[in-house]
Amino acid sequence: MARSSTALKRPPAHLQLPSLPAPAGGFARRAPAVDLDQPADAAVAVEADRRRGRGAQSNASGRYEPVARVTFDDGWQALEEPPSFKTTVTVDATRKIITRNDSPDISFDRSINPYRGCEHGCIYCFARPTHAYLGLSPGLDFESKLFMKPEAAKLLERELSDSKYSPRTIAIGTNTDPYQPIEKQYQIMRRILEVLDHFGHPVGIVTKSNLVLRDLDILSRMAKRNIAKVALSVTTLDPKLARVMEPRAATPARRLDALQQLAAAGVPTTVMVAPVIPAINDAEIERILDSAAAVGVKEAGYVLLRLPLEVRDLFREWLMANFPDRYRHVFKLVRDMRGGKDYDSKWGERQTGTGPIAWMIGRRFEATCEKLGLNKGRARLTTEHFSPPKQEPPQLTLF
Repeated sequence: MARSSTALKRPPAHLQLPSLPAPAGGFARRAPAVDLDQPADAAVAVEADRRRGRGAQSNASGRYEPVARVTFDDGWQALEEPPSFKTTVTVDATRKIITRNDSPDISFDRSINPYRGCEHGCIYCFARPTHAYLGLSPGLDFESKLFMKPEAAKLLERELSDSKYSPRTIAIGTNTDPYQPIEKQYQIMRRILEVLDHFGHPVGIVTKSNLVLRDLDILSRMAKRNIAKVALSVTTLDPKLARVMEPRAATPARRLDALQQLAAAGVPTTVMVAPVIPAINDAEIERILDSAAAVGVKEAGYVLLRLPLEVRDLFREWLMANFPDRYRHVFKLVRDMRGGKDYDSKWGERQTGTGPIAWMIGRRFEATCEKLGLNKGRARLTTEHFSPPKQEPPQLTLF
């Protein structure tokens, strides 16, 4: 019977990626490209019945772990089968809720993530490697072992009340989805919106869930003051492909319906064709944009597939399991758009790639937007309504 071992200090030799020579004064680097002649290793795979409804095929140890867990047959029958992966939620006792960044190629400098991990299970999610910081796997752990921040609204209120705080648009949903299924129970995102609405603070939301409609009352109220906008990612219009790519996200039809209701309520909406995966969903760019424009969307964006750190191997396993006939072709196209690498994190290029294929995808997107009248104007949020509560004086004054 297959068992799991944790006695190894590092993965077996056949699981390790070859290292490149270390640069002067630095550490050895992992080889940047997957060997396409080698199939995905079965030692870290998880049986289909145990991961039903999940995106990843495996649950390999994180890159910071001193041990590696692999499956092997020891010849003995187990008393019971290993349990299936069930969603668990743990409290994240964070002390600050607004995260800052200084990346030159993104349009915001601050964001909020109500949750860590995401049950949607999108195989290509570039946030997966962050679970390694928690001592967990970016694979199945990322979509089943979730962390919530129940004090998010109180922390946000405290940080916005700071006399030194200077308002700018806060982005929510840039790492993990704030409207993933567990939001129905915990409603952390709704409480965050209530605080932002009260303070008159601008917010931009990105999601794949029609659960955003639950908060339409707050969003429409904020939109009237020009302090809220919402983007929904529509990766494909094919419900079968969507279920394979994003097992627990809303169907494409429900996302389009959410866009339509948001637009009808006066909330500025954007459709994100993200990510564009060559030879998987790139042929749908025009149809997705046309469907979004038909329901009232005025803005659109796209992001090319990104494969940082563990995402590369997880995506590789997913391709081998679901599209074995396209496996080599997809990676060939990916490398053509990443300067011969599986991924290039260079600022200004990581979102759109380089080379003729990436150029063609960009031109198709731009030409379709121009034809449909998308992106003729951009919704600009304002900070003029920001009004933090007045601080009580620390003590009574004599006069």
